[in-house]
Amino acid sequence: MSIKGVRISAVGAYIPENILSNDDLEKMVDTSDSWIKKRTGIIKRHKADSNQYTSDLAVNALLDIESHYNISLNDIDYIIVATFSPDYYMPSVASQIQGKLELPSHIGVLDINAACAGFVHGLFIASSFINSGIAKKVVVIGAEALSKIVDYSDRNTCVLFGDGAAAVLLEKDDDAKGILSYYYGARGDLGGKLYCSGISNTINNNKLDSEVRIRQDGRAVYNYVMKNIPNGVTELLKRANLGIEDLNWFIPHSANLRMINFLCDTIGLEKNRTLTSVEEYGNTSAASIPIALWMAERNNKIQKDDKLLLYGFGGGLNHAGCVLNW
Repeated sequence: MSIKGVRISAVGAYIPENILSNDDLEKMVDTSDSWIKKRTGIIKRHKADSNQYTSDLAVNALLDIESHYNISLNDIDYIIVATFSPDYYMPSVASQIQGKLELPSHIGVLDINAACAGFVHGLFIASSFINSGIAKKVVVIGAEALSKIVDYSDRNTCVLFGDGAAAVLLEKDDDAKGILSYYYGARGDLGGKLYCSGISNTINNNKLDSEVRIRQDGRAVYNYVMKNIPNGVTELLKRANLGIEDLNWFIPHSANLRMINFLCDTIGLEKNRTLTSVEEYGNTSAASIPIALWMAERNNKIQKDDKLLLYGFGGGLNHAGCVLNW
């Protein structure tokens, strides 16, 4: 149940400069700073420029790795991007990154769409590629330009989402303990509870809003999370032969601070051992976990051999978690 011999050797991120504050949203929809903070914990979120897209955010996250760690991106064998807000249906964001950075043409490129669980799924894929010998160095990027598909007249969704990207570099290390355990699941029959419409205008025989916008049944998503994630945490710890007290950090998808607090209470984990990004950056979907990881790594919160439990959940509906040895 483990994937050994792989380590995360670098973390980088890029956050757009434009800030969309709660006060700004008060001028757009019927909401308030106090209402947003109380229900979500969000103080502000960042918004890409009109000519900035997901691939641009992801490129800058990789450049942050290159400059901070003084490494060459030309040594990367594979790029995996987790996103549900790509620039295009095709070409993929990963291939756009290869082109924009003029990386070697033999590099592998892959986009995956598991929404808010996408980054963790990306870690599974990258670790498996390295373990099997397919690649030696793989970057996994969570990147979203959600402002492009948010309906700013819908206060149920527009107060939540922000833009950003973060990346990790994984590479072969025979001494690394890597992923100690993993767990995942899905309920596609609940897909209509959180969706962004595309080519089809129905889902599970139900009519969709045909406009390309995020739609969410917040109560249904909350119920799904509270039903599945605590059980998933228990299973992850069991598979890793760890107790909750052995965890150094819990890094859940930063969907909503109130939801995360309820999760911590349910699993019996102190909130001061939880890393989040939602307060400063909003819900950045596939980017929320790696952004929280980046924030903690840059602030020297994470130490060698720390045990980290990462858990993504959301659109699909699906979830994916893992315990990492840092």
